[in-house]
Amino acid sequence: MSAYRFDVEKMKSSRPADSILVSAVILLAGVGLVVLYSASSSFSERFFGDAAFFLRKQAIFGVFGLALMLLASTVDIETIRRWVKPITMGTLLLCVLTFVPGIGIAKNGAARWIRFGSFSYQPSELAKLAIPFYLAHFFAKKEDRLDEVASGVLPPAIITGVFCLLIYLQNDFSTAAFIAFNALAIFFLAGIKLRHFAVTALVAAPIAFLMIFSKEYRVARLMAFIEPEKDPLGAGYQVHASVMTLVSGGFWGKGLGSGTRKIASVPEVHSDFIFAAFGEEFGFIGVLLLFALFALFAYRGLRSGFRSDDAFKRLLAYGLTTMIASQALLNFAVVVGAVPATGVPLPFFSAGGSSLATTLVMAGLLINVSRSSADIREDADVR
Repeated sequence: MSAYRFDVEKMKSSRPADSILVSAVILLAGVGLVVLYSASSSFSERFFGDAAFFLRKQAIFGVFGLALMLLASTVDIETIRRWVKPITMGTLLLCVLTFVPGIGIAKNGAARWIRFGSFSYQPSELAKLAIPFYLAHFFAKKEDRLDEVASGVLPPAIITGVFCLLIYLQNDFSTAAFIAFNALAIFFLAGIKLRHFAVTALVAAPIAFLMIFSKEYRVARLMAFIEPEKDPLGAGYQVHASVMTLVSGGFWGKGLGSGTRKIASVPEVHSDFIFAAFGEEFGFIGVLLLFALFALFAYRGLRSGFRSDDAFKRLLAYGLTTMIASQALLNFAVVVGAVPATGVPLPFFSAGGSSLATTLVMAGLLINVSRSSADIREDADVR
């Protein structure tokens, strides 16, 4: 266990983090809490007798996540890297525990959560951190053997596949597909040859087809996307209602807390469709500013990786940034009806402590990489 002990002597408090990246994270988390309260207060009051029910739960996970973010952003990243195997295997174990009676929690036919006392946690959210972390470590370690299928391609492909299979079996096809797509992006950025992607596509395409058409509700969502007018009050209702709610905000929005369609039209708007509530209250100008804030976060995260001369830090920054930014982009696309409906939440905003806490830890690792990028910049200036 000594190999996994944190060395406080390696705390890098003397190096400044990227202040713009830190500010973007704090702003996103802060605005997210405010918007969540606005979107959920009426629902919470009606069903739980407490307007702050979701806000309180989110805030608890947010405080926990901020503490972990501070730790992840200050401890020497090579010290954190020593934990890659326990984190990867631990996350796999948590994904398996969702199927264990008495530990796993099933909701609406999906076994995606595990119970911790009075709280629940969704392990697939942790997988969004563990997989980029593991892949960055593996590809940095095997940097000179990426052309070797047996030692450079198959091991990370198998680990990623096991994660995606477990998440799919939790009845969460959207998250499994999303993680697989982002894992492939890291494979590409690491330098894996394109011919391997062609083979993967030939194998994955029929499997994905079978997965989609194995559940009636997935087919219904797909058909509602292709022909939304066919079932406007059924499978296509939530997306149609979210688009109308978003449009009703106009240019300036109705003002914080003044949205009405979010309450009357969009089911559980505080969850995956919280962007619709944001658009109604902050309008087109608010949506542009939110896009700009996420774009700033993505730019500074990618910049941290680009400016690092270490393969692990570079791939970690790329992987975590694309995981968060692409999730936000996918959520936006779902809410405006540009892609079929999925169960992917909006980072920093959607109700769900699992997502918020994990996203903050991911942000902490990005901030950590930005510290080492500052080292390189200062060294270059000296020379």
